[in-house]
Amino acid sequence: MNQEQYMKMKHGLGFIAALDQSGGSTPKTLKAYGVTEDMYHDENSMYERIHEMRTRVIKSEAFNDQKILGAILFENTMDRKIDGLFTADYLWQVKHVIPFLKIDKGLADVWHGVSLMKPIDGLDALLDKAVERHIFGTKMRSVIKEANLDGIKAIVDQQFDIGLQIASKGLIPIIEPEVDIFSKDKKTSETILKAELLKHLDQLPKDIFVMLKLSLPSVENFYEVLINHPQVLRVVALSGGYERDDANKLLSKNHHMIASFSRALLQDLRYQQSEEAFNQSLNEAIETIYHASIT
Repeated sequence: MNQEQYMKMKHGLGFIAALDQSGGSTPKTLKAYGVTEDMYHDENSMYERIHEMRTRVIKSEAFNDQKILGAILFENTMDRKIDGLFTADYLWQVKHVIPFLKIDKGLADVWHGVSLMKPIDGLDALLDKAVERHIFGTKMRSVIKEANLDGIKAIVDQQFDIGLQIASKGLIPIIEPEVDIFSKDKKTSETILKAELLKHLDQLPKDIFVMLKLSLPSVENFYEVLINHPQVLRVVALSGGYERDDANKLLSKNHHMIASFSRALLQDLRYQQSEEAFNQSLNEAIETIYHASIT
């Protein structure tokens, strides 16, 4: 593990940029950016267009380590280069931003009110490649839709089982059991989730550390006990469908929780913008998310 990156993530001010849209969500992301499906003709050209977008974001003068601690990448982005460097190396060597990798393969069908992760085929080889590409940590997402104890327990069990495999490679796992913000019993789900997370955190070996990526809670500072847990490197918030202004307002009320936003970060960026307009829009987004993250 890179100790400089570890200390930066543990103590630094800023947030994590989620640039990890995968195959299923890439067309929607490109469309929001102004790149329609008639502007690419197959999967490879689609990935080329999304890499162009991510490269533009990462190379922007607004994207810097004064406000951004880390960035989460999709595997295809990890395998591509920016100015001759693999993306993770460009992030760290040029921008001093810590690289993470999304490793999950999507969600299984809803079961007991939750969507577990699909099996991650080839995980061991992917983790080895991540180490080779100088990735610091990984991210994996599952979703809680109902306050079902069996379902939530299964999600947390799965996340930590895989998390231990990730940690064995010297990587920091980001555990992401998202609670659907539209769930009718969101607050109850969060209560169950916190209890299950604490059970697993208390059982972790003292030399194993994780990060948690959680939905913005219904009760302010609800996850304070997780933030202060000795095995937790950082607790980050996903925007979960909130518009940026709403997500920032909620985040600012949860002290020491930082953002890991995707759509809320990129929502005002367009392919057709001039460099000046693009950089200005990105800078405005970064400034507001940063200030919400340092409360």
